[in-house]
Parts: sequence; C-alpha cells; structure tokens
Amino acid sequence: MDATFQGYRVGIWLKNQRAAARRAAEIEQRRAEGLPMGSPAGALSEERREQLEDIDPSWCPSWPVEWQRCFLLVQFHLEAGGALPMSPGEVVRQGEDLGRWVRSVRLGWNKLTVMQQWMCEHVLGVQPAGKDEKPPPRRSQADKWAMNYQAARQFYEREGHLRVPRKHIETILISGGDGCGGQEERQLRLGAWIGNQRSRAAILSPERIELLSSIGMRW
Repeated sequence: MDATFQGYRVGIWLKNQRAAARRAAEIEQRRAEGLPMGSPAGALSEERREQLEDIDPSWCPSWPVEWQRCFLLVQFHLEAGGALPMSPGEVVRQGEDLGRWVRSVRLGWNKLTVMQQWMCEHVLGVQPAGKDEKPPPRRSQADKWAMNYQAARQFYEREGHLRVPRKHIETILISGGDGCGGQEERQLRLGAWIGNQRSRAAILSPERIELLSSIGMRW
C-alpha cells in the first residue's frame, strides 16, 4: 500500500480500485439475487476492470493482497534462478520472509482456496506438508486441566495428601500424540496449579470441585 511510482502513490490508488471492484461485485451479487442494488457510486466499471486485468489478471484476488504479494515475490525469485525457500529466514525480499510464507502455505494447505492451491502447486511447485512435518496439535484448556489433575492425583496416591509445596514440580507420563502408543515425560508446576485452583474455587465447575475434593484438596 506504500508503493509509489514517479511520486504517485500507486499502492493507495490500487487499494481504492480493489475496494471499487468489491463494490461492483456486491452490486452484481444483489442483482443476481433479485435484491435492491442501491447506488452504483463507488463501483468499478467493467471497462476499467478489464484494463487492470490486462496488466495483471490477479490484481484483485479474493484472498488477502498480502498473500498475493508474497506469492509473486516467490515467483520472481524462482524465475531469477533461485531455489524454492523452505525455511524461515532463508530468503527475504522487499521485507517479506519468503521461506516463512512458503512454510505457512504448506502447513495451512487445507485453508487455501482451490485456486490458491493450484497456483502454489503448478506455478511455484509448492506441495502440502506431510503428516510428519506438521507440529502436534495444541492442547485445549480442558486437556491442560486434565493433565494437571493427573499430576495431582499421582502426587496424592504417592504422598497420601494434597499439601503440595508452592514450588513443587511433578513429573508425569502422557501420550506422545504420535498415534503409536508412545509416551513422553512432562514436568508440571503442580504447586502453583493447586494454588490457582484454590483461589479460583468460586468459578470452578462442580465436577472439577468434586474431582479435586476426592483426592484431598483443602479449599
């Protein structure tokens, strides 16, 4: 949007043309649905749209312009003889980390439109990330609570009480999440967690109150 050419603010002008194109598309959509179209003021004419498409058919994509900008920078990089950047920091052009963008495209492949997938695959040679490349799914708050409760129950079964020192760290084994039955160690700040549960007793669910009470929680 900050781009200029011979002193003219081309970036802002293009932003306004894209807004006008979206306005024209909204009017056309309402026409097709038999709804009142409203004023055509601010809508891009068909003639002007065709003129812009003669310069660049993808000048007004349905996806974010920032995405399109990175796509074109990667394309120019490849056309100049460069290799496809795969890692963050590998290639930076015009302030854009192209390796980071390629990585985000590969990991977020299913969130792209069919056209974006086609462009990435057939123009850039980008392929979706394999299962072994994807980071493990982030644990939900419920999962985290259950994991800490597992640690609390383990402490109670070993010590016979739940008077956990504030700085105590409890080590537990949890599923590795690889689908192969593996386990991994996790070190949890159990003492701090117990203190937090006690201070939040007024807003804990009855089920959680009951679970903690069953292993000796002192409220």
